[in-house]
Amino acid sequence: MRKLIVFNHISVDGYFTGENGDFRWAHAGSDDPEYAAWVAGNASGDGQLIFGRITYDLMAGYWPTALADQHDPVVAKGMNNMQKVVFSRTMEKALWNNTKLVKTDIVSEIRKMKNESGPGMVIMGSGSIISQLAPEQVIDEYQIVLDPVALGKGRTMFDGMNEMLSLKLTNTRTFKNGKVFLCFQPGT
Repeated sequence: MRKLIVFNHISVDGYFTGENGDFRWAHAGSDDPEYAAWVAGNASGDGQLIFGRITYDLMAGYWPTALADQHDPVVAKGMNNMQKVVFSRTMEKALWNNTKLVKTDIVSEIRKMKNESGPGMVIMGSGSIISQLAPEQVIDEYQIVLDPVALGKGRTMFDGMNEMLSLKLTNTRTFKNGKVFLCFQPGT
């Protein structure tokens, strides 16, 4: 069975995106060599990326560009080469290479995908997808980078979720730039 992981940055006040979708704050501290090497190592994997439409539009608007290749060539190569799935009922087609557009029920499609052969899957951003999948217990792991910033306003990854989700801390790592990696699995 394929594993489904969530990977997101969050602020110390619990937001994964700032007001109006602002995400620039998560890039602060990227000049820390240890952190930069860790990010590059994660991006060079052979997993499959899972997005909602908003996150897909942001990612597809940046990673295939010359600017992304200039600023972060290792991550850009990984993002562009990985298989991607975007869940959207409104998109007509997905133009970023290696992307499959799915318009059907997300929960049943993810369950089907988890039972297929293939690499692990990673949800990036896409809070609406996370809040739909978390109560269905199909997410195997939550990887969170806690950023040393308070936003005051924004969205949580779990907006709209109506029940408590108990998680068990399984790993941590602290970087010199103040970011803290936290890894959780469902459970108590």
